[in-house]
Amino acid sequence: MRKKKSIELEYSLFIAVRETVKEYIERLQKLAKVISEIDCLQSFANISENNHFVKPVMNKTGHLEIIQGRHPVVEKVMGTQSYVANDCVMNDARGMLLITGPNMSGKSTYMRQIALTAIMAQVGCYIPAEQGTLPIFDQIFTRIGAADDLIAGQSTFMVEMLEARNAIVNATADSLILFDEIGRGTATYDGMALAQAIIEYIHEEVHAKTLFSTHYHELTILDETLPHMHNVHVSAVEEDGKVVFLHKIEDGPADKSYGIHVAELANLPQKLIGRARHILEQLESSEEKIIVPAETAVSLPEKHEEVQLSMFPIEEKTVRTKQEQSLIKVIKNIDLMHMTPMDAMSTLYDLQKKAKQ
Repeated sequence: MRKKKSIELEYSLFIAVRETVKEYIERLQKLAKVISEIDCLQSFANISENNHFVKPVMNKTGHLEIIQGRHPVVEKVMGTQSYVANDCVMNDARGMLLITGPNMSGKSTYMRQIALTAIMAQVGCYIPAEQGTLPIFDQIFTRIGAADDLIAGQSTFMVEMLEARNAIVNATADSLILFDEIGRGTATYDGMALAQAIIEYIHEEVHAKTLFSTHYHELTILDETLPHMHNVHVSAVEEDGKVVFLHKIEDGPADKSYGIHVAELANLPQKLIGRARHILEQLESSEEKIIVPAETAVSLPEKHEEVQLSMFPIEEKTVRTKQEQSLIKVIKNIDLMHMTPMDAMSTLYDLQKKAKQ
């Protein structure tokens, strides 16, 4: 009986408190809003002071300049290790950065830290840098990492293309786009062609500030035709056959990706690593013979001459089929002097397919 009366009394008191509170709901909501804002700003002030963040300067000119910027989360996780800070400069004349460099060197981290710095500045927090001038972005789009949606029947590459489309269709000149390794989920020629087309479309049609990392080193020549695109790379050096990542962003394209070195760091069998190096040497040797830069290309002979294109002698045919005659006509009409290396590769690939038919 006493327990029952106790429960009834407790409930009646609860109802009384609830009814009283209802009369002050609006005031309590305003108070909660003010307290939450004070709590947020106090948190910003605390982390800014403890981590040596600086006050950013916001502008309406689209100019972005971050001096010695850092990734606050990675820096915190690293603890006593020193985080390698990097600069980033983007403006109307330098609206797109093509980032090359080794695996594990920090390309993705660099892109993320730029986006995170922009978000921190726009929510009213100081930023992890020595100095920062930033525009106000209306949207930030990212295509980083690999993920699929098997339930919806979408492969990793399909998800990548859908996310890329979302950015390309919805971004404006006031947006920030981060694209990491676009095109890697398909065949080399397909992936490279898509990556180049996306770069060109954003450059010519969208005009959004864009960070585009890639291992397709062939794309670095696009800075010759796209005036607002600039090459930067994450530096690395080789010491005693081992790669050392410097995590420092420098101007210009990277010389190679050091993929086999990374595989060696993962402790893959040495026999496998050795075989990979041998195959790489063969591929690079073949590439040197196939890819002819436009400025060094030579015209094909007007008349048929015996030219050795193989280690083995090719028997001269006196009677050519219609297909052979058609291929010869196509080859004679190729304007090598005005082709990019990408165009030359694509044309050679098409000719090879036709020759095999």
